[in-house]
Amino acid sequence: MQNIAYYNGKTAPIEEMMVPMNDRACYFGDGVYDATCVVNHVPMAFDDHIDRIYRSAKLIDIDIPMEKAEMKRVLQGLVDQVEGDVLFLYWQVTRGVGMRSHPYAGAGEKPSIWAFVRPSAMRDPFGAYRCITLEDTRFLHCNIKTINLLPAVMANQKADAAGCDEAIFHRGERVTECSHSNVHIIKDGVLKTAPCDNLILPGITRAHILAICGKLGIPVVEEPFTLTELMDADEVFFSSSSALTCRIREIDGKPVGMKDEKTFGAIRDAYQREMKAECGVE
Repeated sequence: MQNIAYYNGKTAPIEEMMVPMNDRACYFGDGVYDATCVVNHVPMAFDDHIDRIYRSAKLIDIDIPMEKAEMKRVLQGLVDQVEGDVLFLYWQVTRGVGMRSHPYAGAGEKPSIWAFVRPSAMRDPFGAYRCITLEDTRFLHCNIKTINLLPAVMANQKADAAGCDEAIFHRGERVTECSHSNVHIIKDGVLKTAPCDNLILPGITRAHILAICGKLGIPVVEEPFTLTELMDADEVFFSSSSALTCRIREIDGKPVGMKDEKTFGAIRDAYQREMKAECGVE
């Protein structure tokens, strides 16, 4: 198959799948999601992504009507039906179907599970990317991977219109994250990244990067950093499950980073090796 979609046990090509108008996702964005790249039909960091969607669901009082092992089995079954060496797997859980009502106690049926798999492509890990900065006007629950993505959509559109690849959010002087990735800096051989509080999503790739730094002996500081530190860093890069690690060469039209290939390259290459081993790529 070229792609496949899933909704509460039903499957069809993405273009043919229909969902109920009264699913609370349609009115309120009332749900959570996760996603990962698939290489050789192996979803990358699968267990980490499964764990995160259950954490996100718990934070908004959704009880996922499927055990983790069963969810993995269902998603892997979808992946196995789609052709291609590199695929994109997306899945979400919403509060369910019910007449439109703001209070959610008793407002919906059991939670709904959506998913799709389609061919994809990953960013060039050896490229150097351009970004813009934007004031972070999102709500204060960014640690929950909800399907309420309008601010991220708008930010990414602004980045695209500016000929850039990503938008970096900040609240005042504090840098938080990007529109759909985490952002990190390297200064004097030390990796600095925002702490996992309510202002950022705890990225799966972010966690792997920190573990890799531990193995490589690269010091890590999990503290807020400023726009000034961002622009003055030896290296700046963003990370996500679909981008892995992407080096940034320009922010708001000004050159940044690109001064510590040794440290950044060691992190990038180690993560590439880790993911290739997991997916059976030689």
